[in-house]
Amino acid sequence: MIFPEGFVWGAATASYQIEGAAKEDGRGQSIWDTFSHTPGKVAGGDTGDVACDHYHRHADDVGLMRELGLAAYRFSVAWPRMLPEGQGRVNPKGLAFYDKLVDELLNAEISPYVTLYHWDLPQALEDRGGWTSRDTAYRFAEYAQIVHERLGDRVSHWTTLNEPWVAAYLGYGNGVHAPGRRDPAAAMRAAHHLLLGHGLAARALREAGARSLMLVVNSAPVLTPAQVNDPEAAPGEADAAAAHRIHALLTRQFLDPAVHGSYPAEVLDAAARNGGLGHVQDGDLELINAPIDQIGINYYNPCVVEASPGEPADAAWPGSEGVRFAGADAPTTAMGWPIVPDGLSRLLARLSRDYPRVGLMVTENGAAFDDVVEDGRVRDRDRVAYLRGHLREVHRAIEAGADLRGYLVWSLLDNFEWAEGYRRRFGIVHVDYPTQTRTPKDSALWYRDVIGRNRL
Repeated sequence: MIFPEGFVWGAATASYQIEGAAKEDGRGQSIWDTFSHTPGKVAGGDTGDVACDHYHRHADDVGLMRELGLAAYRFSVAWPRMLPEGQGRVNPKGLAFYDKLVDELLNAEISPYVTLYHWDLPQALEDRGGWTSRDTAYRFAEYAQIVHERLGDRVSHWTTLNEPWVAAYLGYGNGVHAPGRRDPAAAMRAAHHLLLGHGLAARALREAGARSLMLVVNSAPVLTPAQVNDPEAAPGEADAAAAHRIHALLTRQFLDPAVHGSYPAEVLDAAARNGGLGHVQDGDLELINAPIDQIGINYYNPCVVEASPGEPADAAWPGSEGVRFAGADAPTTAMGWPIVPDGLSRLLARLSRDYPRVGLMVTENGAAFDDVVEDGRVRDRDRVAYLRGHLREVHRAIEAGADLRGYLVWSLLDNFEWAEGYRRRFGIVHVDYPTQTRTPKDSALWYRDVIGRNRL
């Protein structure tokens, strides 16, 4: 299975998950600092205070990327490290850190893919309403301009938001992520303001000369239980309607406004029944509909649903009344997520049909397993099998005509896995947290060989 010439191979991380140095060099507090230090919010009471200590070890980590043959590294900038209060005063030491990181990557012939928002909102902005406040979208655009002014001469690839569904609905809907609010109406306002921030930032970046813009979503094929193992299975009318509605709430809620300039009817209906549409102002959709070059896809597992009359809406899914989220008849990862590789090719085919003029990139794909170091080696056969299976589906999608331009594994390093703390390991490189020793797993060496050959 040979991949196209120029296909981009890389890995991804996020600032709060790996950087550490939470109180160093002028960094402000983020909502994840507050959330992780709140008892009972994160497994084991873990925090990102130290994480992988990437802030101090970035040069060695870039050297490791070079050894693995990565052509691209997707990382996020920590908004509170750049602007401790979220706006106004710029922290020169924060700018200097990312300045140095970008130079190190370029010297290693690795393209930097910069994500501006991967969930670490400055706490100062959350204190003023966070993403439920319209003003936060404008502060985000200002922040984007500041980062681009410093790095734009060397960075070609820019992502505005990572997984706005998660930021809105797990952060403001069911509260399992920072800032920990539980208010479906607030979540729908947050989702809209995240999109508004995307549009404002995308326009500001484009005007400043940014060459490639991307919006990253956590998308998945929405399947009925029978469809998990049989793509040709025909669901009943009620189940098909349930799947259609959940796809609108998960994926089309974000991509339709960004690409087509309109919300799906299912999203408007959910908003009308959860606080109303007063937060959607005239001209917003035109602002959100800023041209993007690529859609980033973070895929881990399908979303499996079936019709269930009388079922109340899930707190993370306003508008999901009458839908039950079901399990899947498939092996699972340590997260309990079903392993369905062909879900990725099904998803890529759907996105290619729905958004045909925008390129695609797999910006996250990977799995957590219970890895152990034995004799200096991590024999993570399950992860190798997971990645091989999903890369076969990536190749299948390309052969079927998808404009898929690259694949970034999640994650380069074991790291702070949000509410799961450090008990879940997604990395292709093992991190021993007490010593910060890095050990490339068998999956990293396998991935290095795939990159070197550009084939499976």
